[in-house]
Amino acid sequence: MESKEVVAQGAIEKIGLKGSFLKFPFKNDKVILEGEILEHKSGIEYILGVLTSEKYGCIKSLSEIDAVGHRVVHGGEKFNKSVLITDDVMAKVVECIDIAPLHNPPNLAGINAVKDLMGDIPQVAVFDTAFHQTMPSKAYMYGLPYSLYEKYAIRRYGFHGTSHRYVTRRACEFLEVPFESQKIVSAHIGNGGSLAAVAEGKSVDTSMGMTPVEGLLMGTRAGDVDAGVLSFIMEKENVGPQTMSTIVNKFSGLLGISGLSSDMRDIRAGIDKGDKRAELAFDMFTYRIKKYVGAYAAALGGMDVLIFTGGIGENHSITREIVCKDLEFMGVKLDFDKNNEIHGDEAVISTPDSKVKIVVIPTDEEFMIASDTMGIVSA
Repeated sequence: MESKEVVAQGAIEKIGLKGSFLKFPFKNDKVILEGEILEHKSGIEYILGVLTSEKYGCIKSLSEIDAVGHRVVHGGEKFNKSVLITDDVMAKVVECIDIAPLHNPPNLAGINAVKDLMGDIPQVAVFDTAFHQTMPSKAYMYGLPYSLYEKYAIRRYGFHGTSHRYVTRRACEFLEVPFESQKIVSAHIGNGGSLAAVAEGKSVDTSMGMTPVEGLLMGTRAGDVDAGVLSFIMEKENVGPQTMSTIVNKFSGLLGISGLSSDMRDIRAGIDKGDKRAELAFDMFTYRIKKYVGAYAAALGGMDVLIFTGGIGENHSITREIVCKDLEFMGVKLDFDKNNEIHGDEAVISTPDSKVKIVVIPTDEEFMIASDTMGIVSA
């Protein structure tokens, strides 16, 4: 950490889906190890095995690891910063499962897996909700009876905070502009997606809400939906709240509209084959992003920087093009040739005369997690 040298990096993709794999760079090449990785605990075992393997490993044993940092999605109002994981912290993360059913359980499984495999090694939780705790009440409150906020802390929390925190600051470093004076719209677009409005270095609004369901159309999440529709479905289909939660979290979004997949690569393949539902899903996906960009530019009173990050935001030029199209009236001018050339690299993709700087900044949540972990463990 002292030299910020990356000794290993990688990611498991398609967990729980057919064709899951671990991908990582190794000696100027990319290695893909396929495996039936059905859940997150087996994924962590797989990663630790590769890290200590003779062929691909960077350490000889797990004892060389001093601490482990975890991205934990929801901390509710219980956590507004990263913390050392204790039994009390674990209990509070469990209490937040109801409002992050897709993420907190595997986050907990990962923490428990590390404990099982590595004993009492220090572990740190870095909460996705922490960055957005600077939102004003007019942005985080819902138009529900205030008593429900007082009783259950029902409010907007926002997510992808670790990513938005990194890319907004990194974008300003890259552009050589002062972070504290920029009006920034950050678009983290992946299987899950959110936008954040950042002014004076602080999050002032974000598209996800009390749970990660609200906002953009996502891989399996519905995003914005009329609350009356949910009660209508529950009545007509005779289903309870748990089933309704499963529908909007796991069977909606790109998967629900297309009927094909939650993965953008599969959606684009469907479009290439003339699948109209895949085309509709993609149109809805990009339209929702564009609406939020406009809304946050209005909330900020202007926009200096528009950031694309996340798996789709960094690598999918057609998504960036469609989102920026027809936003010239706001000073957003995309350089189409530069945009088409960029796949996962830091780059300015706006024209020289664009009033808004459009940038692609690969997110580095791992660095933020490692940095917070070292700070807490060192202290």
